Amino acid sequence: SHVRHAWDPAKSVAQNLADMGLAEDPNKAVPIARKKLLGTEMEIDGQEKGKKTVRKPYVLNEMEYEASLPEKKSNTLSRDLIDYVRYMIQNHGENYKEMARDEKNYYQDTPKQIKRKINVYKNFYPEEYKVFVASLKQEKMDVQ
Repeated sequence: SHVRHAWDPAKSVAQNLADMGLAEDPNKAVPIARKKLLGTEMEIDGQEKGKKTVRKPYVLNEMEYEASLPEKKSNTLSRDLIDYVRYMIQNHGENYKEMARDEKNYYQDTPKQIKRKINVYKNFYPEEYKVFVASLKQEKMDVQ
């Protein structure tokens, strides 16, 4: 978004990026030092020809600031996985072999894979899992 706001449609891509202090061609921005080529030595000039001045440094500063912010962790599971796990627990309890043979096991998960998915659900939503299991026990008591 920072680049979009600083973009000047009257200029070329190379001119816009140069004004912001960004590189158009990464190979030219960070040259790779070449070693001997067929017995001849090539000298690489460490200085750029005609250094360009950055006219819009705020774009680069804003992008660096945004990149330095800590990443927000989003610990969530997909709704499909949650529904799958709840269905399996509701219909089969702790019997993973039965779960593997269930018709809703579309991905043909093995009993170990199903157990792993249930454990992931338990770790992500421990309170929700406890409430869900407690409600299942209450349903069993009501039926008897």
